[in-house]
Amino acid sequence: MKKIGFIGVGIMGKSMVRNLMKAGYELHIFARNQEKVEDVFREGAIFHSTIGDCVSDVDVVISIVGFPQDVEEIYFDTGNILDSAQEGTYLIDMTTTSPLLAQKIYEQGSEKGMFVLDAPVTGGDVGAREGTMSIMVGGEKEYFEACVPIFEAMGKNISYQGVAGSGQHCKLANQIMIAGALSGLCEGFTYAKAKGLDLEKVMGAVATGSAASRQLDMLGPRIIKGDFAPGFYLRHFVKDMRLALIESNMSNLSLEMLSQVLAIGEELEMRGLGDKGTQALMKYYENEIIEEDED
Repeated sequence: MKKIGFIGVGIMGKSMVRNLMKAGYELHIFARNQEKVEDVFREGAIFHSTIGDCVSDVDVVISIVGFPQDVEEIYFDTGNILDSAQEGTYLIDMTTTSPLLAQKIYEQGSEKGMFVLDAPVTGGDVGAREGTMSIMVGGEKEYFEACVPIFEAMGKNISYQGVAGSGQHCKLANQIMIAGALSGLCEGFTYAKAKGLDLEKVMGAVATGSAASRQLDMLGPRIIKGDFAPGFYLRHFVKDMRLALIESNMSNLSLEMLSQVLAIGEELEMRGLGDKGTQALMKYYENEIIEEDED
């Protein structure tokens, strides 16, 4: 399997494309705006102006787009993936989306003789760039095993979770944990600032103790610097938490922390901060609005 069709060449997708090319794969990419992918085009990726053309003659299709409705469009709309990919093609959706949607793609893809996996990722822009993402995979185990070399080109912690949709369930559990860690980081910083402490010193003191976390390591310095540029969009995190809450309700779970952080995220999104990074959660506690012209 050497030819890969890739849909979703965004903040994370662009780095994933580069890592796949470094591993020797032939990359065919689709993007609505060719100018945004000119760099990877010059580096060797093959550009296609339609999804159908991108996926019609490849061994594997990988998608990582924004929202469940985007996944619905690229897989089910006329002329797109399920219409155009050949029998025997591996379809790997790496978007964080609904487990029910992952199962739907699996069922309809299987009917057409395609091999479907849901494989959401975590690790943000840094993990995508460095090829160290965690990849959580659902679907048939033999399909997973066949695709391990592809996953290894993009990530380090690659795990098979179970039947179709299981990768999505694992990712939603991950997002619930991040919600707690990120809100805890913001509240801890808020408390320290209110007591007149130097946040650099606070971070240095707690980063190797029991409060240590990936969120602190990655986002703590950005918060201190006032850097709210996205490594992972806040609006995408809100989407993930919303999916997690829906699934939790379906299992009669009461996850109060998740509900609270989701409400904060939705408020910030309404204030126009959805295209900032998840660290913009700190703005809720500062009660400030980032100016639209800030980078």
